Amino acid sequence: MMAVSSTLRLSLTLGAAFAPLSLGGPAVGARDSVPPEFVAKPYYPAPHGGWVESWKDAYTKAQALVSQMTLAEKTNVTSGIGIFMGPCVGNTGSAERVGFPRLCLQDSALGVASADLVTAFPAGITTGATFDKALIYARAVAIGKEFRGKGANVYLGPSVGPLGRKPLGGRNWEGFGSDPVLQGKAGALTIKGVQEQGIIATIKHLIGNEQEMYRMYNPFMPGYSANIDDRTLHEIYLWPFAEAVHQGVGAVMTAYNAVNGSACSQHSNLINGILKDELGFQGFVMSDWLSHIGGVDSALAGLDMNMPGDTNIPLFGYSNWHYELSRAVLNGSVPLDRLNDMVTRIAAAWYKFGQDKDHPRPNFSSNTRNKDGPLYPAAIFSPSGQVNWFVNVQDDHYLVARQVAQDAITLLKNDGSALPLSTSQKIKVFGTAAAVNPDGPNACLNRACNKGTLGMGWGSGVADYPYIDDPITAIRKRVPNVQFSNNDGYPWFHPQPSADEVAIVFITSDAGENSFTVEGNNGDRNSAKLAAWHNGDELVRKAAEQYSTVIVVAQTVGPLILEKWVDLPSVKAVLFQHLPGQEAGESLANVLFGSASPAGHLPYSITKRLEDFPDSIANLRGFAFGQVQDTYSEGLYIDYRYLNKQKIKPRFAFGHGLSYTTFNYTSATISPVTQLSLLPPSRAPKGSTPTYSTAIPPASEAIWPANFNRIWRYLYSWLNEKEANEAYAIGSTGSKKYAYPAGYSETQTPGPASGGDEGGNPALWDVAYEVSVTVKNTGSTYPGKASVQAYLQYPEGIPYDTPIVQLRDFEKTSELAPGGEETVTLKFTRRDLSVWDVTLQNWVVPGFDGKRYTIWLGEASDKLLTACYTDTGKCESGLTPPV
Repeated sequence: MMAVSSTLRLSLTLGAAFAPLSLGGPAVGARDSVPPEFVAKPYYPAPHGGWVESWKDAYTKAQALVSQMTLAEKTNVTSGIGIFMGPCVGNTGSAERVGFPRLCLQDSALGVASADLVTAFPAGITTGATFDKALIYARAVAIGKEFRGKGANVYLGPSVGPLGRKPLGGRNWEGFGSDPVLQGKAGALTIKGVQEQGIIATIKHLIGNEQEMYRMYNPFMPGYSANIDDRTLHEIYLWPFAEAVHQGVGAVMTAYNAVNGSACSQHSNLINGILKDELGFQGFVMSDWLSHIGGVDSALAGLDMNMPGDTNIPLFGYSNWHYELSRAVLNGSVPLDRLNDMVTRIAAAWYKFGQDKDHPRPNFSSNTRNKDGPLYPAAIFSPSGQVNWFVNVQDDHYLVARQVAQDAITLLKNDGSALPLSTSQKIKVFGTAAAVNPDGPNACLNRACNKGTLGMGWGSGVADYPYIDDPITAIRKRVPNVQFSNNDGYPWFHPQPSADEVAIVFITSDAGENSFTVEGNNGDRNSAKLAAWHNGDELVRKAAEQYSTVIVVAQTVGPLILEKWVDLPSVKAVLFQHLPGQEAGESLANVLFGSASPAGHLPYSITKRLEDFPDSIANLRGFAFGQVQDTYSEGLYIDYRYLNKQKIKPRFAFGHGLSYTTFNYTSATISPVTQLSLLPPSRAPKGSTPTYSTAIPPASEAIWPANFNRIWRYLYSWLNEKEANEAYAIGSTGSKKYAYPAGYSETQTPGPASGGDEGGNPALWDVAYEVSVTVKNTGSTYPGKASVQAYLQYPEGIPYDTPIVQLRDFEKTSELAPGGEETVTLKFTRRDLSVWDVTLQNWVVPGFDGKRYTIWLGEASDKLLTACYTDTGKCESGLTPPV
């Protein structure tokens, strides 16, 4: 979503989100030519929710509640009350008369945003680098507890879109890595942990938000169109969303951009067809902040909630929904059936996660840290009162945050066992990232600067630091007399170091949301590209000229080009700390000095040149007259998939990560679990869904109450009596004010064959094979954790083009002492072995008839030495990797 805070001024909201009003018509502005093979076909009507068994009880309760609501109460629940008009970044209207409260929707994906006394957890990209399901889940549990403790209802995370297709993409760091399976499993575990605390999770951004620039609709051009073919959509970008829906996620947020020419917030095929029908999504769909561009069209296309309620130009008290949605129902433009389903989906999610029972109300304000303040900050004349209760929700969550930060540290190079360091060594530290920002860790609005230790990117995906445990403090605890050059340039006068002195050089690379520009980077790394910021590459080179041992520590949102210095003889070790959050110091020092062995693995590939990728991946789309077209011409081939296909050796491959010890894999076995067929078994019919009267309600249900005291800029759902009566006069005759879009139908469909339950046909989630392997720590000195990564190679001779290998599962061992061993089991589902057939519109197992699938096990995508075969049921080790 767009970054919001009390200090964010009109220049931001009117600049970044400026767009013409559209109170019910089609998408804003004429679009440029979308390539003809990329089609956004219509899909109507919006499928009703409630037919999945696991949601039945919640929908029964929701139906009873919604049946009691008036028209204005229903439309009130579906929309925010306006930007900066409540304690949270998003605040829905309420129906307090029947017991439904205003819902608090709050950023961010790494902790409670814009709030005090919370934990600033490591970012998603850091969490993904752990390749540790237990840690991913533990982080999510802690985040969920903090959101509940602060009184939020909806957690605006996790983020799996952007997937990380473009290395320069500004918000890749909010997700877990550039692979759909890594994103999907981490996203699902995050949803599980958060929702078990009674918080509704939000998977975002659906879909194709792979760069920040030109993402938003404005008066001069529409948001860019991500042009994605059907198979690529299903096998890459939709994959983690399907995992999220299968996990039972309560909410989905649409993206700012368009897909195949149609804006995501009113893309009927994307929302109605794919998300709600094919994937069986039962929760509610919200717009990203200020991305709602059409009232009637979006409602018919399946959008359920408008956030934060305003039109694209906020703070004028106008909305595409609220009173306009009340009018549209009265005049017949939006069927009451559609509105009832919207409200029922929202209420069902509220019931599903137990928020009807003792769920706290918000006890914080996103707008001020003072105890008292305006209740509706965007209003010129707002009543005031207590807005902050200073509830500390941190508990001992710093321990989880520290463990994630530590286990994510990725050792890329360690020549001559330069690491770990000894506390008796003479050490000099270079680079401002070793110390906290001298102005304070939260000095920059939404962290929109790169000053001091880089624990997170910038934008809406941040949280306030309660503190930063910075690296230099932690290093000095171990080596008190360490020297520190708190500068990003090499000192002009520096004594010649002795041969045994070690230089630790900190470098950074930052990115974030397009709402801010930092050092010439408009969210994406469009200015710095993949070079280290602040001339960090030169700082490493200068240190390497003087010191015989240089250790490089990178705090970074994503891959860097390291070629200027990585092969220099004195650069002995390289560590990627990623974005460690508040626990940047002890987590790093534990690894530097050997209290813990590094256990992180790269969640993306690091190439030798950005140009090692094709233009569609390497470069951001630039300005165009009309709609910017971002065509995914590379198809399935992103990150390591592309490099493998083109036989391009990266500097460090996806999944790469060294340890202070070594591991071997033995006794691998493969066991069939479920007999497969070409297609999944036929889906079961949909279950029943709530039913309501479809008669247009009386105009009186939408008329302002007498003597109501209005607050300017607060968004309401009522109409004046004349407007309500005029609208009802149109609708009661059976006519409607607006024509329905092409392809519109009012007949509910049985759903596609690929559907059938949350996440799709339930047979897709059947385990087809289990592979077990024993991992042994073969070192003699250090304990360590091994990451077992399992990649699938499809059979030869099938009629589908497939990448050479694709990640399908991963497991992390516990910490193994020297000589210790552990057996881990990895699972492969029908879906893992399938491809999406664009003609059959279903998942197909091309090797169901005994063809050989090869399951490769290893420590990285290019370090696969053990293979198991589905046709013979045998495994062998000591092989040459397939790439």
